[in-house]
Amino acid sequence: MSRRTTTALLRALPDALLWAGLAAPGALADLAGVNAPRPWWQLAGGAAVLAAAVALSRARPVLALALAAGLGLAVSPSLFTLSYGPALSVLAYLLGCRSAAARPALCAFAAVAAAGTLLVLAHDVDPVVEWLVLIGTLLFGAVFPWLAGRYRRQARELVAAGWSRAAQLEREQEIVADRARLRERTRIAQDMHDSLGHELSLIALRAGALQVAPGLDAAHRAAAAELRGAAASATDRLRDIIGVLRDAGPPPGPAPLTPPDDSLRALVDRAAASGLPVRARLPRETELPPLVERAAYRVVQEALTNAAKHAPGAEVSVTVASGAGETEVRVVNGPGPGSAAPSPPSGSPLSGSPLSGSPPSGSPTSGSPPSGGGTGLLGLRERVALAGGEFAAGPSASDGGLGGGPGGGFEVRARLPHAPGRRPAAPRPAVPGRAEDPAGLAQARRSARRRFAVPFAVAAATGAVFVAGAFGWYAYVKAHSVLKPADYGALRVGAPYAGVAPLLPDRQVADPPADRAASAPPAGAECRYYRASGELFVSVDHFRLCFRDGRLVEKSRIPRVGAAGVVEQEEKEWVR
Repeated sequence: MSRRTTTALLRALPDALLWAGLAAPGALADLAGVNAPRPWWQLAGGAAVLAAAVALSRARPVLALALAAGLGLAVSPSLFTLSYGPALSVLAYLLGCRSAAARPALCAFAAVAAAGTLLVLAHDVDPVVEWLVLIGTLLFGAVFPWLAGRYRRQARELVAAGWSRAAQLEREQEIVADRARLRERTRIAQDMHDSLGHELSLIALRAGALQVAPGLDAAHRAAAAELRGAAASATDRLRDIIGVLRDAGPPPGPAPLTPPDDSLRALVDRAAASGLPVRARLPRETELPPLVERAAYRVVQEALTNAAKHAPGAEVSVTVASGAGETEVRVVNGPGPGSAAPSPPSGSPLSGSPLSGSPPSGSPTSGSPPSGGGTGLLGLRERVALAGGEFAAGPSASDGGLGGGPGGGFEVRARLPHAPGRRPAAPRPAVPGRAEDPAGLAQARRSARRRFAVPFAVAAATGAVFVAGAFGWYAYVKAHSVLKPADYGALRVGAPYAGVAPLLPDRQVADPPADRAASAPPAGAECRYYRASGELFVSVDHFRLCFRDGRLVEKSRIPRVGAAGVVEQEEKEWVR
């Protein structure tokens, strides 16, 4: 036997066992004598229809349910049958498990109810009782199992969604870890740019000053030139390293909390000692909050580095003014001696910035490759924005008090509030099925429980109404079809119907026990059956009255189950 054949048999085995289980009740009911005798071909036909229903239960579960319901209606218009009732319930449960759509199942139930109603009306029985039995069987034997199957399917889907959500959370944790590593790399790059870049620029500035110092011999002058070139080359390599470390986007986290090892006053003094002509107006160190002082330090450090790199020899003015609620930082440098103001590439957001990568012609750095690329000012913009302030950089409208005439230089300005408000976080995209807070999660759980409970509650309430209606109708019919034994004893054979009618109850028995009668009805007579007692849910005696040509031609008593031995004695007592 090939592997493919074995696999096919293993797949067919569950369906074969299911078919055997569904066909067994019909066979056992016939063997036990519970059902009326049926020919073999009816039993075989029912088993074949069940086999087709099982085969279709996976691909066409609604059609499988319809086949089982058709078998039940063929045996009993009320759908209540021991042979095919279990098959109806099992296939309804499988329909709920295997079909997500509710409308086809509801349409199938409505069609079964309509077909059963037509069959009940076509039979010569009490239609109300049969219809109530039909609806009760459909409700408890099909709708409830279908709801149970839907609950089972939705529970499996929720479990699968939970595992999927857990896997998604694991992936999100990995992404968070990756973002943390990238954020740390970005911070390292920012610190390298702010600290090392500033120091290298000062080294290059001091080497340039040493190169043009008077009284220096040619060998030392050449060494100073090599030192300056090495500093410029190190600056370019640092830029390349920063480009590798720096993330493409802005760092989502706050700036490093480690304070710088310097102060604004020490930073300006060191730049002036390196030969940079700088004038500063700074507040006392105790006037600025620590976060504001750190951000102001970075702004001044970057502006001095850019001035030393792109406009060497130009005078620089540093002004840090602290007010009641904010601090304003303003750094203005004039154009380099004998050079025009630098112009950035077209379309740059830092138009006129010395960091545009084009050093002014005639400057000491004009022969070196362009450096910077604008990342320094971009970093400053991000840092100031994270502090809740405002940042601007561009060509200066005035000389900043440098005495160099209007314009021609570059200005960096930052406004830093002392108590910045927390910037609102970007709104999270709405995710279907996700609760964004505990209250939303609780509401989602309550909604899910209602979706599960409401169908069961509606079905249970409907079933209770039908059960109550069926019981009420049953009691009404039985109570209004009782012929009192005394009235039965007063009836005389041969009496006209007009004289008998006042003693008869309103209704007749819809399902008379004619098979328990001692004799057959008279030929050509119309017989009516009445209950001898108003007891419910027990077997009682019945009276049979037969009329022909408008006269009572025969009256007899049909004993209840197991009471044939006392019939004659009770009849004598009633006749008396």
